Amino acid sequence: MSTVRMMTEADVAAVSETRVTGWQAAYVGIVPQSYLDGMTIEADAHRRRKYVTAPDKVSLDLVAVDTRGTVVGWACLGPSRTAGGGGELYALYVRPSLIGAGVGRTLLDAVHAHARERDFDSVLLWVLTDNARARRFYERAGYVADGAVQSDDYDGVSITEVRYRLAL
Repeated sequence: MSTVRMMTEADVAAVSETRVTGWQAAYVGIVPQSYLDGMTIEADAHRRRKYVTAPDKVSLDLVAVDTRGTVVGWACLGPSRTAGGGGELYALYVRPSLIGAGVGRTLLDAVHAHARERDFDSVLLWVLTDNARARRFYERAGYVADGAVQSDDYDGVSITEVRYRLAL
């Protein structure tokens, strides 16, 4: 059982651990191993701390915590970075050992509630095309691929993402 609250600066290290270990578990065979091996919790925390404390920050960071108050998941929501308006789920990560335990769904439900509070009429997100587990997760939550694709470079390898959208 987990609950969701706003992320604080004190949560940065735990969020970075969740994000980095999440990448290293979920993207094996999708993202070059050299990229995954080069990720560090310390470097991620350094970047995240700057981001979380930025005075012009427009996104909302949420953490899922267990009954002991330990961060077990993180999600970030903000305005869409592409045409069409609405909100965008920039990230959602769960500690790898807890995938399938409902933490992701709890976070996603909280994201949707906050999106409605911000008067977003929809939420979009990007998923690595080959990340079948994440794609199934979002499809079960009602998201539909809308045909948009983009690619990012990871250690010289182009990786394609597909965009999903949910009308609220």
